Amino acid sequence: MAEPTVLQRPDRRRPEPLWHQAEMALRELIERGEWAAGTQIPNEDRLCDMLGISRITVRHALRNLEEAGLLRREHGRGTFVRSATVVAGVRGLTSFTEEMRTLALAPSTLLLEASRVPADSDMADALEIPLGDPVVCLKRLRLGNGMPIGIQTSHLPESRVPELFAQAEQVQSLYTWLKDRCDITPVKAKEVYRVGRVAAADAEAIQLPTGTPAFEVERIAYDARGPFEYALSTMRADRYEIRSTLYV
Repeated sequence: MAEPTVLQRPDRRRPEPLWHQAEMALRELIERGEWAAGTQIPNEDRLCDMLGISRITVRHALRNLEEAGLLRREHGRGTFVRSATVVAGVRGLTSFTEEMRTLALAPSTLLLEASRVPADSDMADALEIPLGDPVVCLKRLRLGNGMPIGIQTSHLPESRVPELFAQAEQVQSLYTWLKDRCDITPVKAKEVYRVGRVAAADAEAIQLPTGTPAFEVERIAYDARGPFEYALSTMRADRYEIRSTLYV
């Protein structure tokens, strides 16, 4: 069990709620690597002593960190720092890069393949373009803290992104590039999640055996002019979670 060398105690004179100050103090330990992935953190009683706050306040902070994907609780064992995990659910429309930064993970992208192809029926339907129109396809390995999270293949109408194929090697955050170079700003997206398996062609890059269960995610992203991206992703099930809150 890891005892931090320095832990900022909440200050009751500050305007921020105590639970928020505690959450930020614990998050800092994770972000600076003092609590590495897999580390068991002190129990609630110890955290109360260390932070000088009540158990209900500690639980509030821990729950927020768990919902953010930074911690995991194991019944009968304790609370541990998660490995790189993307938590999907009710959230704003963001790029993978922004999601990683929200979870205090260093995002990176490895371009596996760039191509120009005629739109097949699936691409044409999703992008609302004529069958056979040219489409730029980017197949990329997405990583958090250097660990593979998933493989994403984005399809974009070449008429809207004329420079993308030539500059594919330089693109890290696709949405940032689209905004800066093509005046494309996403306003909404539709996503479908399915249970699938890792394909043989992706196994080496995603570092899982062929046939391993994984999430398959289909996304159509829109800007003010209509659909601009049709993305198909295979996400590691051990590093990608889907959470929902249900109401009566």
